[in-house]
Amino acid sequence: MTASTKERATEAEAPPAKGGKKKMMIILLVVLLAAGGAAYFFLSSSGSSKGAPTPGAVIPLDAVAVNLAGGGYLKVGVALQLTAEAGAEKLDGSKAKDLIIATFSGAAPADVSGARDALKESLQKKIIKAYGATKVMGIYYTDYVTQ
Repeated sequence: MTASTKERATEAEAPPAKGGKKKMMIILLVVLLAAGGAAYFFLSSSGSSKGAPTPGAVIPLDAVAVNLAGGGYLKVGVALQLTAEAGAEKLDGSKAKDLIIATFSGAAPADVSGARDALKESLQKKIIKAYGATKVMGIYYTDYVTQ
């Protein structure tokens, strides 16, 4: 082989290094942006969240007798778990009683005896929405009698 053919063979084997540094810089930039975004997400979400509210007073409401949709009745008593943020503020239980009647009057006797926890969860969401999450954080059954 002559010198010119050796040069051609070497040039053919080695691909041109066009944009190698440019591609590396783009990849490095993407990795740094992803790492920065992940750090921001994890650090800001853990530092700024308030967490669960602190429990305050528990206010019992009078029991309510509700006629069920399929016949029979339910006597249900509820207590409201207030937040500490609500303080000594006295809440009117009329909204909660109205929501109790609306929730349970459409239920069948089988639902009342079988899906008790699901009905409680539904009622709790409605009561927290009505009073606000800064005032009421949960409910407790104090009476639950079906007939």
